[in-house]
Amino acid sequence: MAVEINKLLDLVVGKEASDLHLTVGLPPMLRLHGRLRPLNLPPLQPEETIGYMKAITSERHQQEIKEKGGCDFGFAFETKARFRVSIYTQKGNTGLALRLIPSKIKTLEEVGLPPNITTLLNRPRGLILVTGPTGCGKTTTLAAMIDYINKEMDTHIITIEDPIEYYHEHKKSIITQREVHADIGSFAEALTKALRMDPDVVLVGEMRDLETIQAAITAAETGHLVFGTLHTTGAARTVNRMIDAFPKEQQEQIRTQLASSLIAVVSQMLLPKADNTGVVAGFEIMIVTAAVANLIRENQTHKIISAIQTGKKEGMFLLDDFLFNLYQNKKINYQDMLEAAQSPADLQMKIQDYTKQQSPLKK
Repeated sequence: MAVEINKLLDLVVGKEASDLHLTVGLPPMLRLHGRLRPLNLPPLQPEETIGYMKAITSERHQQEIKEKGGCDFGFAFETKARFRVSIYTQKGNTGLALRLIPSKIKTLEEVGLPPNITTLLNRPRGLILVTGPTGCGKTTTLAAMIDYINKEMDTHIITIEDPIEYYHEHKKSIITQREVHADIGSFAEALTKALRMDPDVVLVGEMRDLETIQAAITAAETGHLVFGTLHTTGAARTVNRMIDAFPKEQQEQIRTQLASSLIAVVSQMLLPKADNTGVVAGFEIMIVTAAVANLIRENQTHKIISAIQTGKKEGMFLLDDFLFNLYQNKKINYQDMLEAAQSPADLQMKIQDYTKQQSPLKK
């Protein structure tokens, strides 16, 4: 007999695991501190994963699974926690991936962002992108940014998400949260409609297509502070990804628009802590100075890395430099640092130089 879904969810909350995977042919698996761990239970049978799916999925979403082979939604587990649920079909069987959404919104400091990030959040207009691979903590970072604005400023904040993950309360700001497919049809439509709702700040949960990217840039140009996410790593790749989404004949215009509307790109990833007590975020921050704006406008994004290196005074830094600092402070181990690095060979040389400099001190 299958373990009740509530007992599995209690285990996730109790152990502070980030994810629960329910897959036919494997025991239930937890992701703890970035690594998958099987529970001491028998492999799941097809009827068991179907039972788990039906226990937490509405009729509407079950219909979507039948029609499209899967669905995503937010799910409240009693009063203990919220989960982001992805249900999918593979080899004819039902699988579930449930991500625990922490009930408490982290502060910017707890997320690991430098204090000067607040300068960017106080800007009245422009586009701030938080980027990185799936599961790297983008939603947590954005929630911290929105919460800072919510506490510090009297604004109207609109979030457009699929699904809504963190629930924000009205503080100094009014906060309106809209869920794609439940409250509105698509990200692009929600963004267009949002501009009629007197917003100051707009969060676009995912910039998936050309229409949404265009709408976000337009919103930033017309006097709003816009936050968005992309599944890219590194600032230069992010800029290229946005420009490449457009047809060739529009790309020059988009470069000009991005150069004037983009404020910053915050790129991040999560790494296991060296002591295996959790995960720590690694960041890259590019701030659009006059020099960076010119590189974007002139289609010289390959020079952005060196612009970040020389822009330390403005609060910029590369991911690899941030990872090196984490390693120096014994927060991450050597192998995890190299796996996350953009240029592992360069970082290895830097470590060797650092080790040589340290060695006389050890004698």
